[in-house]
Amino acid sequence: MVERGGEVGYTWSVDVDEAADRLYGMVPDEFTSARDALAKEAKAAGDAALAKRIKALRKPTVVAWAVNRTARERSEELGRLLDLGRRLRDAWRAQDADALAEAGRERTPLIARLVRSVRETAEEAGRPLAPAADLEIEQTLDAAVVDEDAAEQVRLGRLTRPLGYSGFTPAPIVRPAPEPAARKKPGRRKAEQERHEAEREKRSAEREKRSAEREQHSAERERQTAERERHSAERERRIKELEGALAEAERAALEAERGRADWEAERAEAARERERRTARVETLNAKLAKAKDKLNAAEHRLEVARREETNAERAARSARRRADQARAALDEARSGHE
Repeated sequence: MVERGGEVGYTWSVDVDEAADRLYGMVPDEFTSARDALAKEAKAAGDAALAKRIKALRKPTVVAWAVNRTARERSEELGRLLDLGRRLRDAWRAQDADALAEAGRERTPLIARLVRSVRETAEEAGRPLAPAADLEIEQTLDAAVVDEDAAEQVRLGRLTRPLGYSGFTPAPIVRPAPEPAARKKPGRRKAEQERHEAEREKRSAEREKRSAEREQHSAERERQTAERERHSAERERRIKELEGALAEAERAALEAERGRADWEAERAEAARERERRTARVETLNAKLAKAKDKLNAAEHRLEVARREETNAERAARSARRRADQARAALDEARSGHE
């Protein structure tokens, strides 16, 4: 870490070329997360412009990734094709028919070998290509042969999609055979001129047809690429939605788990309180039973005492009457004696 203008920041030495080299060597599934991480690091290092440029790097299609990987892992083999393209373009500019014809003979088998190499490279990385990928690979390599800018893109290994070329393609130069020394008849010369003219028109029509086919293939490839990118964007959008839903569900589950734990603790405390109260009630019930027994004994004693008191009172009254009678008899006896 270093301080910049009194603030703490991060040192970061990666530029956009180095970032692109890293990213376009990765499998497409890892590209987006790695790109976003590099952009975040650049922004944290205080280089917002670089972060924006890294963020703008586009995810390659599977075919583009396979060609990029081949450019890195089999650069010597790819270099032979790019060298052939240079010789082909130089021969065309020099109008060297022999060199152009020789380069044309090497072109088809070399591209075919490289198509197989691209397939092998993808398989070695655990991402075998679909059979339909051969056409896109071949068109990309063919574009690198005839177009200098396309060759540089392929050499750098930073393609985001397959290439195509719809311009004029260098072809072997057809030179008219020299006329015999003998003077030809006017009619024969005219017929040969018409035949040459017809051949030129035929070649021109074939070139236009090939150009139209290339344009058609290019348009179809762009449509397929756009469709794949649309599906990829839709898939990424759906993944983000599901990730958001998962995060929300996990938050809700965590909150619910916390609530469950709280009520579990409350239930345990209530159970302990009930046990304490139950034990207290049982103790009080035992004391109450004893108290009731004592109460019943006291009530029985009271009843006995009341009954005996009544009997005693009755006996006392009877005794008092007899005493009164005896006193009266005594008094009467004493009065008669006197």
